[in-house]
Amino acid sequence: AEPATVARCIEAMRLQTELPITVKTRIGIDDSDSFDFLKNFARTVVDAGAARLVVHARIAILKGLSPKENRSIPPLNYARVYELKACMPDVPIVINGGISNLSQVAENLQRVDGVMIGRQAYQQPWFLAELEARFGSMPPVSRHQVVRDMLPYIEEQRVQGVPLNRITRHMLGLFAGLPGARKWRRLISETAYRQGAGPEVLEQAMIQVPEPEIVAA
Repeated sequence: AEPATVARCIEAMRLQTELPITVKTRIGIDDSDSFDFLKNFARTVVDAGAARLVVHARIAILKGLSPKENRSIPPLNYARVYELKACMPDVPIVINGGISNLSQVAENLQRVDGVMIGRQAYQQPWFLAELEARFGSMPPVSRHQVVRDMLPYIEEQRVQGVPLNRITRHMLGLFAGLPGARKWRRLISETAYRQGAGPEVLEQAMIQVPEPEIVAA
């Protein structure tokens, strides 16, 4: 709502660091829902030194919606982000909001410079491996191997007093969509919070899920 204020913040940060400064924004706010509003904001912050823009393709409705509701109720408008990129071809622009499959990522990469994944990566963390297999260079790996690779880290954290469930709560969706995924989630949910719980909980939970093929690029 106050582009000049954001610009001053960027200018102040540039005096303190040579690291690139990025700005994440919505496409509008409340009644300020137009392409001209977005373009003016983007131009103002870029002129102030923003090196990259990440644009969530929804407006923010601050008058009447909660932060949680703002993540899903305002309709997505990818076209406005594409138009912004067309108007500012030399500015790296990353799109965000509602992108949850590889086809959407590929389509958006034809129009903008990057894609930011949010909730999908948390709810189904294996999506990150699928992205790497399709667009990156990570060697193919299985979900089970990811769990095995986590075990030494989990043991290190447990020695430092970190409860197991602080780590495993971020892994509950790892097997989403596969046979045995419910058993995996239930076993972890019912045991990871217990005092003294360690890597053996994941080893037991992993047995509940048949080991699939590795991801192929």
